[in-house]
Amino acid sequence: MDNYYKSRYVWNDDRKVVWKEIVRFLDKYISKEGTVLDIGAGYCDFINNVNAKNKIALDYSPDLGKYAGQGVVQINSSVTDMSGVPSGSVDVVFASNLFEHLTDDELAKTMNETKRVLKKDGRLILMQPNYRLAYKTYFDDHTHKKVFSDVSLKAFLISFGMEIEKSMPKFLPFSLNSRPSFIPVFPWIIRAYLYSPVKPFAGQMLFVSKKV
Repeated sequence: MDNYYKSRYVWNDDRKVVWKEIVRFLDKYISKEGTVLDIGAGYCDFINNVNAKNKIALDYSPDLGKYAGQGVVQINSSVTDMSGVPSGSVDVVFASNLFEHLTDDELAKTMNETKRVLKKDGRLILMQPNYRLAYKTYFDDHTHKKVFSDVSLKAFLISFGMEIEKSMPKFLPFSLNSRPSFIPVFPWIIRAYLYSPVKPFAGQMLFVSKKV
């Protein structure tokens, strides 16, 4: 874990700007009076910026406490074991760049746990690399175990009884480092990109699905 944070998942102050705009974009899917669970929370970029009554960060990293903000409940656990979260208690489960790191068995356990903790009509929001768009650099990350395109991720979610509410095959560049260096990270630029129908350099997709 420590080596991965140093080699692939390196801290970058630009993340703060980007994630504030991502959360702003996703705000309409998140109830301010609800409970949000960020699985594989990492640096807690998402959960720290969410405006919700109850916020939970789940990650097996021992450094979770360094990054979770004030008011965020911390659960040190694998995403395959969410036993620290009561059944039917969560309005939104969020995961970013997580599922590609899991085996088939781990994915099944994670999805079953996700469905268990979600309320009826609760949402699962996923941000994932889209292999169809990022195949040239997808396996530059040696910890990638699973390949998802926008087509296969849709089928995967439906196979677990999730209803697709929104899908964006092109959402963001593959990583902060994959954007051209001459493009600055300003809030208005990120906001314009998220809402633009034209997505140059896009390598990540967004899916919002519902438990039915």
